[in-house]
Amino acid sequence: MLRRYLPILDWGRRYTGQAFGNDALAAVIVTIMLIPQSLAYALLAGLPPQAGIYASILPIILYAIFGTSRALAVGPVAVVSLLTASAVGQVAEQGTAGYAVAALTLAGLSGGFLVLLGVFRLGMLANFLSHPVIAGFITASGILIAASQLRHILGVEAEGHTLIEMVGSLAANIGQTNPYTLAIGIAATAFLFWVRRGMKTALRGRGVPARAADIATKAGPVFAVIATTVVVWLFSLNDAGVSVVGDVPKGLPPLTLPGLSPDLIRQLLIPAILISIIGFVESISVAQTLAAKRRERINPNQELIGLGAANLGAAFTGGYPVTGGFARSAVNDDAGAETPAAGAYTALGLALAAAFLTPLVFYLPKATLAATIIVAVLGLVDLSILRRTWSYAGADFAAVAITILLTLGAGVEIGVATGVVVSLLLHLIKTSKPHVAIVGLVPGTHHFRNIDRHDVQTCPRLLTIRIDESLYFVNAQFLETLIQDRVADDSTLRHVVLMCPAVNSIDFSALESLEAVNRRLTDLGIGFHLSEVKGPVMDRLQTTHFLDALNGRVFLSQYDAWSELAGASSKSAIQ
Repeated sequence: MLRRYLPILDWGRRYTGQAFGNDALAAVIVTIMLIPQSLAYALLAGLPPQAGIYASILPIILYAIFGTSRALAVGPVAVVSLLTASAVGQVAEQGTAGYAVAALTLAGLSGGFLVLLGVFRLGMLANFLSHPVIAGFITASGILIAASQLRHILGVEAEGHTLIEMVGSLAANIGQTNPYTLAIGIAATAFLFWVRRGMKTALRGRGVPARAADIATKAGPVFAVIATTVVVWLFSLNDAGVSVVGDVPKGLPPLTLPGLSPDLIRQLLIPAILISIIGFVESISVAQTLAAKRRERINPNQELIGLGAANLGAAFTGGYPVTGGFARSAVNDDAGAETPAAGAYTALGLALAAAFLTPLVFYLPKATLAATIIVAVLGLVDLSILRRTWSYAGADFAAVAITILLTLGAGVEIGVATGVVVSLLLHLIKTSKPHVAIVGLVPGTHHFRNIDRHDVQTCPRLLTIRIDESLYFVNAQFLETLIQDRVADDSTLRHVVLMCPAVNSIDFSALESLEAVNRRLTDLGIGFHLSEVKGPVMDRLQTTHFLDALNGRVFLSQYDAWSELAGASSKSAIQ
């Protein structure tokens, strides 16, 4: 039981010196990458830069204790940072103590919600967000994040929560562009794009070993940070209007308390739930992808507890909501991390940086951090999802398009909330009229297939309907009406068989519809039968009076039903 809720007790007792060496090396590489990234994402969330580092220390340690992924790296990520800025910005003004307290409260609420979902094993709730909606939301968020950072690249004041507001504000203030800031921003952005796409190839072409070239590429953002910081310091560009990070408190994360005001909790509760779901979906996708490469298994419900603990840790140590990020997790995996201990060692490295290195970032230009964010989030933008869903399914295309447009035009919270609603509506619409086939026997076999697609044997006295969906309140009336229409004008029909191999459940509304069908067919002198009913469904039916009232039989296989009913005489089928 303890190992179930504390996975560290499982992998920790098998920890070896070789695993320590691999984890330590991975931690060094990830730490180098996380220092500028954490500062940048805190900027995106509207928080002081140190909040990004604080959110990457205790949360990583807690995930290492409670999480099940060997390679997932937890901390601030772009989309959650944007959601944090949107949610907290509605209850407090950036730069105030109330803003920081609201961010802590948001992390605490998110952590508590995730832990509750994990304890009650409700990880399947994340499935209410369909992949097209998630892809649309992340794409729109990437565009919004990149647009929000252009003000730092230009060195102008701008605001807005939607793309239209941001573009309008930038256009109104474009004349105030600081040329030094613009030069730094363009140079840093161009360099970071080259780091991603050409640096490793260039280094390998000059004879640099593959491992060294890989490490240098991952450390590319650090080179940009060092170079631009030195330039600003050397030429005193902060006096020329270049915005810099400024004083960052030196020391380990402080002990903090989330706000307990009922009004604040009420205002942040829904955003916290949305952040929890989005963060969990992103995290579990990354964890499962990395686990598949290692042939390992991820426990989604325990992941909820691990992420919840990480967010609670952030709430009490000056951070803000966190989740598992793809980029840092991929780097962690590529660097050779073998266990979650690599995350704990990364936290140690970040703690040392917070304690001793923060004075060195005083002259770090915000334009460089903005460039780091822009280069990172543009990789999230996938407009091809529109083309792919358009060619495959119109409903999925509509879901993607609506989510993208509303996220860009109305803000991230409305966008993701609409995405959840659209996902549920699509599911209800698709299952309200499930695929139904009239089937016949494939000659020479015991198989039954759709009469419209295959050359099959049929019997005029027997109608076999295969329902390819579970039966519940949304589609119950559809099935009832379908059967009624099929038997209304067929005087030769003596038997109706409902073939149920795809029916995983029958709710009470559907049960009442089946009872109504049975009564109508009885009045018409037509037998009503079921075939290939799954065990759990049969167990539930046996607790009701439906089987006693059924005028026909329940057959183990459709071939048994065919053999008995198709060959039966034309006398009444009522037993």
